Amino acid sequence: MQNFRLSMVPAGLVLAMGLLLSGCANTPKDLTVGWSPEKIYSEARDEASAGAWDKAIGYYEKLEGRAAGTALAQQAQIDKAFAQYKTGDKIQAIATLDRFIRLHPTSPALDYALYLKGLVNFNDNLGLFSFITRQDLSERDQKAAKDSFEAFRDLSTRFPDSKYSADARQRMTYIINSLAAYEVHVARFYASRGAHVAAINRAQQAIADYQGVPAHEEALAILISSYKAMGMSALSNDAKRVLETNFPKSAFLLTDGAEIKRSGGWRLW
Repeated sequence: MQNFRLSMVPAGLVLAMGLLLSGCANTPKDLTVGWSPEKIYSEARDEASAGAWDKAIGYYEKLEGRAAGTALAQQAQIDKAFAQYKTGDKIQAIATLDRFIRLHPTSPALDYALYLKGLVNFNDNLGLFSFITRQDLSERDQKAAKDSFEAFRDLSTRFPDSKYSADARQRMTYIINSLAAYEVHVARFYASRGAHVAAINRAQQAIADYQGVPAHEEALAILISSYKAMGMSALSNDAKRVLETNFPKSAFLLTDGAEIKRSGGWRLW
């Protein structure tokens, strides 16, 4: 009789019950149940130290919920952003930092949050004392560089005495030099194809927007050669005088602004 009754149960219901039981059996056990916030944080730090960033992020997220409203939860949020940055998930790292900055405007860790936000967008392939080449930041998407600069500037303006501000200011200089080099690279590209009006505009923009950068030397050289190519001798001579004044030993003075082939690249410092 018992077997008969089971056979009368709709097949769909049996399948649904089986899936439900299977789902319950496969639900991962939360190992942190009963753990103190301090223990969760300790485990997160251990995983981070071992380079297990994804596991560390999981612990930090649990800690944010368990210790909500405490200084430890704030620390977990900052550490989570760093872990996300280390995994290469820059979008999530920035989102985490923006949330932290918005929710904790008086936090003693705010200067570090701003520094980390700048660091996330800073080009990882460029060290502080690198050389810029035609494959570096100057040819890549400039938005990240500009966002990085803004975060570093916010930090150095609001917290000039922060232990992170000196490094932030160095990175700002590097970014500015890279952005200027990008403008000059584009100007040289136009000049090499005979688009001299466009070349002049980009070279002038590099000079106007970025003060006192090494890329000014080549920007002036482009103005010399492009004005000359367009038959504007007076303007070409004016640009040459400026080059002579600011870069008296420039090799471009020997070439009348013609492009110089380099084995290396611009040094940004």
